[in-house]
Amino acid sequence: MQFQKPALSQRQEMRLTPQLLQSIQLMTLPLQELQLRVQEELETNPALELVSEAPSLSLNERDDSGDDYDYFENSSDPGYSPGASFQGDEEGKRNFLEGALSRPESLHEHLLWQLRLQPISEREFRVGELLILNLDDNGFHQEPPDLLVSDDDRPLLKPLMDTIRTFEPVGCCTADFRESLLVQAGLMVDPPPKLQEIVGNHLEKLERGHHHEVAQALAISLEEVQEALEALRSLTPYPGRMFSSDAAGYVIPDLLLKREEGQFLLVLNDEQIPVLGVNPFFSRVATGDNREARKFAGRGVREAQWFIQGIQQRNETLLRVARAILEFQRDFFLKGKKHLVPLTLKDIAFELNVSESTVSRITNGKYIQTEWGIFELKHFFSNRVAGAGPGGAQYSKEGVKEIIREILEEQDSQGKRFSDQKLADLLAQRGIKIARRTVAKYRSELKISSSYER
Repeated sequence: MQFQKPALSQRQEMRLTPQLLQSIQLMTLPLQELQLRVQEELETNPALELVSEAPSLSLNERDDSGDDYDYFENSSDPGYSPGASFQGDEEGKRNFLEGALSRPESLHEHLLWQLRLQPISEREFRVGELLILNLDDNGFHQEPPDLLVSDDDRPLLKPLMDTIRTFEPVGCCTADFRESLLVQAGLMVDPPPKLQEIVGNHLEKLERGHHHEVAQALAISLEEVQEALEALRSLTPYPGRMFSSDAAGYVIPDLLLKREEGQFLLVLNDEQIPVLGVNPFFSRVATGDNREARKFAGRGVREAQWFIQGIQQRNETLLRVARAILEFQRDFFLKGKKHLVPLTLKDIAFELNVSESTVSRITNGKYIQTEWGIFELKHFFSNRVAGAGPGGAQYSKEGVKEIIREILEEQDSQGKRFSDQKLADLLAQRGIKIARRTVAKYRSELKISSSYER
């Protein structure tokens, strides 16, 4: 027979209090998301109030201190009439804004406009429209064209694809970059000999610089191979990209680094965050005689205080981590991108006596504005690349990538096209010994094409 009896046990466990959980959540938020979080808290907690916020300028506000000035008198807007006022003229304001705002033409729109100019039937136009709308941003098929139409319309596919491929940009409506280059080469006026055969069968050899093998395989001279190579460089492997309509991403830097009189000044961008406080009325009610009102107001006041403290802790931690990064990466901020030194989360965590997870949270999605540009704080953490310089110097991965970019920009401006192996040799001369495939990987991450494609 089993019996139950009381027993004492001792153990350690870690529990997240609501305050700690909220503090961690606030620490991970980028500036834009923190602004939204503050707005949500103001709407849900009446004990939290807005003390002050960043001033904003309205289009309807006027400076009455002097005479009116016509700011748009020298505007390039053709619909503007001197003397017209936006005050009380909402229709005029709407027309002006509609004329001022525009968006670029997409690849699909540009191709469809050209398709409408063709002397084709309505049925052919419908098939051509399906083909165009099936293209990705590069101008290539997303789905096989045979799947787009019924069996009855399949005979129309090839002639319509041939037509669309001649539209600007030339080479769209193809399967991949190789087929696109073949189409462009076929439409060239007076192309070099064997150009299409080179595109179809010998691109890889050209990319590796094996010109002799190509010349031998096609029974042509090295001069003719070089002529074909120059012609290829004038073509566009991804023709649709010139119509790319990807919207630019904008970030608001959390920090600003300036140099004044030879000293660095690190400033927190707190103007984007409104100043918050606890509502005095709720504070009085929280200490009053009414029990129910005191309970309700007290809970709101505590949550408001926790929220304010969470934002303060976020900002303080962000500044501490940024100052530590500044000390480790001082050469970067003084001399430029290629002077980025190896740095890990563990280095900063040890310096500040905090956990690596805290450093990871506070640097993720946070940006700093410097004289070299705006960078995410994560950018300053880079792995080591072994060097063979004096004392076995160490280089960061990002620093090596910037050196590669610098070499390629300098040599490309002189008309030279260095292969990945040549780049590896040049880096070795600078005391940076990395393999050719590593050079190719870094070049790809920099979004720089190979020597053949350049």
